[in-house]
Amino acid sequence: MSPSTDDRSAPVFDASDKIYEAEFVESADRLETYADFAAIVKQLRRDCPWDREQTHESVKHLLIEEAYEVVDAIDSGDPEEIKKELGDVFLHVLFHSRISEENGGFTIQDVIAAETEKLVRRHPHVFGDASVGDSDEVLSTWEEIKQKEREDGEETPSSVLDGVPRHLPALLQALRMQEKAAGVGFDFLSAEAAWEKVEEEIEEFRAAVDEGSDHDRADELGDVLFALVNYARYADVNPETALRGTNDKFARRVQFIEDELRESGRSLGDVTLREASSLWEKAKQGEE
Repeated sequence: MSPSTDDRSAPVFDASDKIYEAEFVESADRLETYADFAAIVKQLRRDCPWDREQTHESVKHLLIEEAYEVVDAIDSGDPEEIKKELGDVFLHVLFHSRISEENGGFTIQDVIAAETEKLVRRHPHVFGDASVGDSDEVLSTWEEIKQKEREDGEETPSSVLDGVPRHLPALLQALRMQEKAAGVGFDFLSAEAAWEKVEEEIEEFRAAVDEGSDHDRADELGDVLFALVNYARYADVNPETALRGTNDKFARRVQFIEDELRESGRSLGDVTLREASSLWEKAKQGEE
């Protein structure tokens, strides 16, 4: 593993002793850029009153916000925005690591070393003798290795669903749970079988609505959404990304309608559904 940036007596990197190929060794200027960034974070923790007061708990929500800002930047397709937002996420990695180190816990070196070991361990087809046929086999192997890691490291029985964050958006959480289950063979046999489940759940939801049970309606709608996420996997569509895109599209078209109506001093509440629908079609045509 790499020596600590604070260990001045540590040996120089020797690419010939590394598991990766020499062409991927980082240049000295890149390593220095990282070291400068880490040093600045350390000084901020010492000299800035606000930075010094923060804890893991006090800034955890900011890390979530920064992650979503990266997603927004990716959706925008602007490389400069992506670069800036990734920098903010990287800052949080260093910041949390520094907080821990100050309290006698893990360091950024520990974080990087643990992640490096994990990547090597979970890619035996790259760094070992294993072979895989396609990306589906890669994912299956990944989940099997993760499950074995949990079983080897815990006294109590583990679940294949361990590691799915509770705070993920619901569609993304459903997708991750299904991927993990599928990774160990618990899955539909075909896309057609997954779609049949969607149709079954839609019928049950409709029946629950007709019967008027609030609990059953919510429960059955959840089953519909879960089944749709399952089918989306077979269609190679990320449901969270898809719904986010539809939300954005809806917002654009509503904004278009409002702008059109504003020119005549009106708002959405002033027009009939037929007129609003006509403007909606105009918005669609403008996008095409």
